[in-house]
Amino acid sequence: THWKHGGLVGVMGYGGGVIGRYSDLGEEFPAVAEFHTHRVNQPSAWFYTSDALRTLCDIWERHGSGLTNMHGSTGDIVFLGSTTEAIEPLFADLTKHGFDLGGSGSNMRTPSCCVGPARCEWACYDTLDACYHITQEFRTSYTGRSSPTSGSQVAVAQQL
Repeated sequence: THWKHGGLVGVMGYGGGVIGRYSDLGEEFPAVAEFHTHRVNQPSAWFYTSDALRTLCDIWERHGSGLTNMHGSTGDIVFLGSTTEAIEPLFADLTKHGFDLGGSGSNMRTPSCCVGPARCEWACYDTLDACYHITQEFRTSYTGRSSPTSGSQVAVAQQL
């Protein structure tokens, strides 16, 4: 089926993270009439614990299709396939577990960094910390709140 861009769907008061997708053949295939894409902000240098990955997959199974694309072109975790009514509950569940939407709007794309001091003995500065603080600064200025993906995920990367 051909997918048309859905335009404005998203989390109230939030500039990005959801890409609206609607099928041209929604009446013929109602199960995929709406199949929105969600970007989830990745932790610095893409370090995850197995518990974090399980949590993300469990959240996505509750609110969407269960299909994922780990680190799409934006570096975000990509969740493929939800309905419009699932957007807000998904966002609430992600926030409750310390994750945040990634950038898909024109105001900010998700910053990404190399592993820096986590694996490189020649790192000139702490890229993980810089990426985290850049994300927080811009997210706060655009949404009025800081991200729930806190220093705890940066700390995990620094411990490795």
